[in-house]
Amino acid sequence: MKRPAGHQPAEALRPETRSAESTQGGRQGPAEATATSGENRPLSRRALLARLAMGSAAAGAAAVLGVTVFDEATRHGHGSRVTAYPEDLAVPELGSAPSTSSEGAAQVFKSRPDLRPPTITVDVRSAAFGPNLVLTDSHSGPAQQGPMIVDGNGDLVWFLPLSPGSDPNLRAFNLQTWTYRGQQVLGWFQGAVVEAHGEGHYVLVDSSYNQVGEVSAKDGLQGDLHDFVITPEGTALFTCYGQAEADLSTFGGPRHGSYFYGVVQEVDPSTGKLLFQWRSDEHVALAESYQPAQPNSAWDYFHINSVDVDPTDGNLIISGRNTWAFYKVQRPSGKILWRLGGKASDFKLGTGAHFAFQHDVRSHPDGTFTVFDNEGGPPAEASQSRGVVLSVNEKSRQADLLRQYLHSPPVLSEALGSVQDIESGHRFIGWGDSSYFTEYDPTGKVVFDARLASGTESYRAFKRAWTGIPSEPPAIAAVPKGSSATLFASWNGATEVASWLVFGGRSHSELGPLGSAPRRGFETAITVPQAPNFLAVEAVTGTGRVLARSETRRLL
Repeated sequence: MKRPAGHQPAEALRPETRSAESTQGGRQGPAEATATSGENRPLSRRALLARLAMGSAAAGAAAVLGVTVFDEATRHGHGSRVTAYPEDLAVPELGSAPSTSSEGAAQVFKSRPDLRPPTITVDVRSAAFGPNLVLTDSHSGPAQQGPMIVDGNGDLVWFLPLSPGSDPNLRAFNLQTWTYRGQQVLGWFQGAVVEAHGEGHYVLVDSSYNQVGEVSAKDGLQGDLHDFVITPEGTALFTCYGQAEADLSTFGGPRHGSYFYGVVQEVDPSTGKLLFQWRSDEHVALAESYQPAQPNSAWDYFHINSVDVDPTDGNLIISGRNTWAFYKVQRPSGKILWRLGGKASDFKLGTGAHFAFQHDVRSHPDGTFTVFDNEGGPPAEASQSRGVVLSVNEKSRQADLLRQYLHSPPVLSEALGSVQDIESGHRFIGWGDSSYFTEYDPTGKVVFDARLASGTESYRAFKRAWTGIPSEPPAIAAVPKGSSATLFASWNGATEVASWLVFGGRSHSELGPLGSAPRRGFETAITVPQAPNFLAVEAVTGTGRVLARSETRRLL
């Protein structure tokens, strides 16, 4: 997996190089037994107070606080030990504010100039949104492309820049969370977009954003962008595209024409063994397509765009965009048990249950199905896209509309989109081409509505619980102004930071606590009066645990 570019030297800071003894020094003293600078290990309150006692911006300040001064060597097991510190040591709160800047459609950050994700606008925000995060992606547009996580305020939490917005050769789609080998992971498709489908593989990273798995397609195929699922059995289920030739003259194509067929593969991620494979043209006739063949390009007659495991019987639910239908497929035979929608539907559709060019078909234990009904074509079959909930009776072969969700202002998406059931009867919808994402409460009221920058595309959007503690350290930059400075602090991917402890001193090896500031968005601008030559920050949770420390940098 391509990792984010390293922290760039800040415009007004210069990193200092530590000696081998300083960075890998001897045995830790008691106050440092639970954490070492730069490591993501939590500190107890007592150890936190000891850490605050270490070092000094000025000996006089330390005397006022009633602590023993430690220099940088002491922090790594050298020099004097802490002999006393108060149980409720306090440091001043420094002035701070969110650092929000943009250049055109891209967000920009002084502490992370390598990150340029699309801007995010929140139009509706409610306390009902809760603590979970939005997982989505930017895969086209004027900003960088990559998987991204944002919070309920629309603030960036994590972004992995893969390529500029105009590059189709390295994109990310379908960011989700999964349980993999007993731990929560993020997973997404990564690769190229070729003729409206993906050619790549699937990446899995842990809570530190380190890669722990990679899944690739078998049998000479490549993984597709449209869907990737980690099943309850721990297998990987995903979509692929293959190409074949046939007489397409009946459908508007050449007598010897090429067409794409949809494939589902199931693979064991541990061994790479192919466990199951299904291809659409062995079960779904070309005549079922609503998409006319083209004389000079391969015909995407089926356009597979989602696969799901039915929780009631373990069979597969496969969606074909261009047949306007989804299919229950028996495992392991691959036999189609029924079709819902399209030209050969086995179900009678009630009023409002019809759909066209659909995405993200999901089955639920209560017998309902959620569908993103694009309707966009081309040609357009309706004036706007919608999220729908269908009641499906497999015995009577009847499908009825239970609920529909419409966006205001109306959106009509020719592609992309998702509908997610979340806690307490809420639903979360990613609106495809338009790059809106919206949460509705059980009454249909909008409790959250946001959008990416105009011209940006995101495939799906999900609301998930996620805890991230990155393996890379927090980043800082500073802009001096007279004797003071504005310090910019961020930590890409961190979800547990409540405040920043600011350290400073006359040299790299003599740092002391200058104050603290609450975290305010992805990047926090902190005012440091009488700023010393050397600065660093530590990320602290709401319960006082120190998670990690930035590099110490020199203020120029």
